[in-house]
Amino acid sequence: MRKKRILFTGGGSAGHVIVNLALIPVYARAGWEIDYIGSKDGIERKLIGELEDVTYHPISTGKLRRYMSKENLKDPFKVLKGTMQAWRIIGKRKPAVIFSKGGFVSVPVVAAAKLRNVPAVIHESDYTPGLANKIAIPFAKKVLATFEETMQYLPEPKREYVGAVIREELFQGNKEKGLAFAGLTKEKPVLLVMGGSGGAEKINETLRESLSELLPSFQIIHICGQGKVDHSINEEGYAQFEYVNEELKDIFAATDFVLSRAGSNAIFEFLALRIPMLLIPLSKQASRGDQIINAKSFAEKRYARVLEEESLTIEVLVRELQQLREFSSIMTDHMKEYKSEKARERVMEILEENMK
Repeated sequence: MRKKRILFTGGGSAGHVIVNLALIPVYARAGWEIDYIGSKDGIERKLIGELEDVTYHPISTGKLRRYMSKENLKDPFKVLKGTMQAWRIIGKRKPAVIFSKGGFVSVPVVAAAKLRNVPAVIHESDYTPGLANKIAIPFAKKVLATFEETMQYLPEPKREYVGAVIREELFQGNKEKGLAFAGLTKEKPVLLVMGGSGGAEKINETLRESLSELLPSFQIIHICGQGKVDHSINEEGYAQFEYVNEELKDIFAATDFVLSRAGSNAIFEFLALRIPMLLIPLSKQASRGDQIINAKSFAEKRYARVLEEESLTIEVLVRELQQLREFSSIMTDHMKEYKSEKARERVMEILEENMK
């Protein structure tokens, strides 16, 4: 009997891969054949390429820019080339269904799926749909949302609110292992600082300038981004890492508070783990403003405090982190109202319902 086959896509940032990483192990354990279409050199290739049960297929991709660039003239041809490559891969691998997490690499894949008459299901993590998903939605069979408020932005026949899909291994972390990995103790609470997969220069800089003020109250694990470790700093209670993968679940288990960007997947993971958070969303100058909306939604539900990057100074950061500590019990109480257990199961049901 021929095994069932599923194809995943999504990339450009870790946020466009995390949900796929939550689903892939479940399908692998069930004996499915698994393919993944991503870019040639994006972070998705690094994250997915390490998985034994997945066949990775790189394709040509453009970049969906919101600014003027000479590269914009070349990108339609890159997307067209990527669509033809995806069309050939889909025709050869014959998946029963395609799951797209978004990012610019997903557009040619979802378009090719439509040409091959293979159902594609899109997952939108942010409060408002990103540009790539806006383009891809007409080609998809279903579009799923993490925020319930996102439903107003999606076409009614295709839309469904499912909630956040959380990686199951994140609930299996070990606090002692996390502390040992970072060289920390149980004497003070742990503050985890994350700036997204690429790091965040302003957050990194301000945090390091604030260490003398913060270390009396916190131990700090700083995931600062590739090439952004400052080797000149050797402070007790401060641990730096470019990126953490296998040990992340243990780091989360050891974390009492988190300072983070407001990417949807990350903040919903903190929510599911009930970690009080201070969010510094990407500014509108550096993004389409989705993180600002994500953070505002979490603040309104009292899951988080929000600090705008334009207001980020040493004094403000220290004050906000102390207030985060003071109000953490209130946040934790509100977080208990959010239930994430059924989201992954519902996504898998939808994929099963829409298989070719």
